[in-house]
Amino acid sequence: MFHAPLGYRRAPLPQVRDTEPAPDPPKAATSAPSAPVEQTAPKSSRRDAYFDNAKYLAIVLVALGHFWEPVMDGSRTTRSLYMLVYTFHMPAFIIISGYFSRSFTGRPDQLKRLLTGIVVPYVVFEVAYSLFRRWAEDAPDQPISLLDPFYLTWFLAALFIWRLTTPLWKVIRHPLPVALAVASLAALTPGIGADLNLQRVLQFLPYFVLGLTLKPEHFEMVRRREVRLLSIPLFAGAAVFAYWASPRMNFTWLYRSNSAQELGVPWWSGVVMTLAFFGCAVLLTIGFLAWVPSRKTWFTVLGGGTICGYLLHGLLIRGADYGHVFENYPWLSDPGGEILLTVTAFVVVTLLCTPPVRRAMKWATEPDMAWAFRRESTQVGRKS
Repeated sequence: MFHAPLGYRRAPLPQVRDTEPAPDPPKAATSAPSAPVEQTAPKSSRRDAYFDNAKYLAIVLVALGHFWEPVMDGSRTTRSLYMLVYTFHMPAFIIISGYFSRSFTGRPDQLKRLLTGIVVPYVVFEVAYSLFRRWAEDAPDQPISLLDPFYLTWFLAALFIWRLTTPLWKVIRHPLPVALAVASLAALTPGIGADLNLQRVLQFLPYFVLGLTLKPEHFEMVRRREVRLLSIPLFAGAAVFAYWASPRMNFTWLYRSNSAQELGVPWWSGVVMTLAFFGCAVLLTIGFLAWVPSRKTWFTVLGGGTICGYLLHGLLIRGADYGHVFENYPWLSDPGGEILLTVTAFVVVTLLCTPPVRRAMKWATEPDMAWAFRRESTQVGRKS
């Protein structure tokens, strides 16, 4: 089996609304307010544009992967591109999420933003995806379970768990090796179960912890000209390797949803693949981030709406699956059809990240919900 069925897979990684103040800006940057993130101090406009650009470009890669998935078996090239993209786009999002979680200490105001920015969207879209399947497939027995993330919602559940554990990782002397050990153990433990997709939560944990350990100067280093030039042969080599490996590899490894034993390989393969994928993902993420523009571009504003692009484009993918679009139109697996799907993915996710869509979906993705919290909980932290 090369990949999991479409209805089972959960797609990676888009970044949800940043719910914590960003770390201090790089020394070389000038100060300016950051639009998409809540904050307590002026931030660098250059850094803000950089991260918004990175989030938008990463969500485009997420959408491309989802649109390619149903047709990739008909083309070795598409299958190779899918493998290449899936190796790093989810880790890139998770690393950025960890970076913006560095200031999380569990203050009441931070917990409020955790609930409104992660838990509420999780509940809303977990129910929405389940009801959509009930209606589209006439499946009244489709369960609605908040413990079993449906399709894309797994990332919100994972981010909630990772962020809650942030204070723990900040007090450990060597957090990244410990996180890698946890991920390796998860990869050889088949009895973890499906609740909150904990297998994925644990196997992707090292990328979040890596983000917690990063500082602004690390991103300055990534953007150096020599790193950008080195990324060219890096991606060229990775593309050649992906072309060779794609017909031979079980793509289930990319999703981090199963242990080695469940994939029918020796237990020690879980440790080897965990470390190998971590190294590959970090290198490719560096190469990706090296080419992200630092200046404000036409798509910078779209970086603030990636949660909408992430969660809403999944409804389109599920609708196409329930409607058997790819089975009824086999020409979509031809080169022309794959190009059309690529363009469609780009256009759709771009439109879903626009400010009008973000404002229309604010009730579900960025609700204020002041009525649900004690007044003092919204003010703690603003004075500190």
